[in-house]
Amino acid sequence: MLNIPEAPVLEGATHLHSGKVRDLYELQDGPHAGHLLMVASDRISIFDFVLDTTIPDKGEILTRMSLWWFDRLADLVPGHVVSTDVPSAVAGRAVVCERLDMFPVECVARGYLTGSGLLDYAATGEVCGIALPAGLVDGSRLPEPVFTPATKAELGNHDENVSYAAVEATVGPEAAAVLRDLTLQVYARAEEMARERGILLADTKLEMGRRGDGTVVLGDEVLTPDSSRFWPADDWTPGRPQASYDKQIVRNWALSPESGWDRSSGEAPPPVPPEVVDRTRARYVEAYELLTGERW
Repeated sequence: MLNIPEAPVLEGATHLHSGKVRDLYELQDGPHAGHLLMVASDRISIFDFVLDTTIPDKGEILTRMSLWWFDRLADLVPGHVVSTDVPSAVAGRAVVCERLDMFPVECVARGYLTGSGLLDYAATGEVCGIALPAGLVDGSRLPEPVFTPATKAELGNHDENVSYAAVEATVGPEAAAVLRDLTLQVYARAEEMARERGILLADTKLEMGRRGDGTVVLGDEVLTPDSSRFWPADDWTPGRPQASYDKQIVRNWALSPESGWDRSSGEAPPPVPPEVVDRTRARYVEAYELLTGERW
C-alpha cells in the first residue's frame, strides 16, 4: 500500500530509511560524519497511501517551520538539529541531526477533542484512560490539555492510543513522567504562541530520544501541519469538523465523487488535480507565514 519512491542518492551519505515523507541518511564525510541527515520530501500521504502526486515546496516548508519552533523551545527541551549545512541537492529541506536512542512512544498532547481522541471518547468517555466531561463534541476545547500517548506503528499501520500506564511499562516511570511533562510544556507554549497569531493548536505529536548521557532531546519534526492540527481561530465552531492548515483538502477531494476513487477498493487514489495541489500548497504556506511572521 505504501509505495514510497526510491530515495535519491546523495554523495557522502548512506541511505538508512524512508518514511511517508522523510528520508534518513548517515553522513560519511565532512565535519558531520557519523551524524544523521534528515530530508523532508514533497511527498504527501492520505489514508496510508503515499500519493504519486507531490506538493511543491512542502518539504522546505516543513523544515523551515520545524527550525523556527526548535529555536523557540530550546529553553524547554534541546532539539536534535546539529546544522543546516547540508548537501546542495537537498538544501532548504534537510537538517543534520544527532543520533538519539528514540523512545518507542508517540508523545501526543491534545487541547481540543477531535480525530482518534474523539472516537475513543465517543466509545468510552475517555481518551487514553483519561476521563473527560460528558457532552463534548468534535472540536470541543478540553478543560485542560492532556497527554494522550500512542504506540509507534510499523510503516503503513496506524498508531494506537495507549494509557499512561502503558508508557510507564514500556520506558519506565521516570522516563514516562519526563515525556509527559515535556510534551505538555511544549504544547502549552506553542498553543499560546499560535493563538496570539490567530491559530488554534488542537493537538500535536512529538518524538523524543535520549543522548548517551541521558538528556532527553526533541527529534524528528516539530509543530508542523503534518504533525499537528492547526485551525483558524476565527472559524472555530465546535460540533463539526474544523477547517485546518494541512492536507485535509487532498483527503476531502479523494473522498468526493470528483475523484472517482473508492476507498474500499484497496487501490491507490488517482493523481491529484493541479488546482487541489495548488490549494494545498497555499494552505501550508499560509500556516507558515501566520505562525512565523515571515514571508515565504
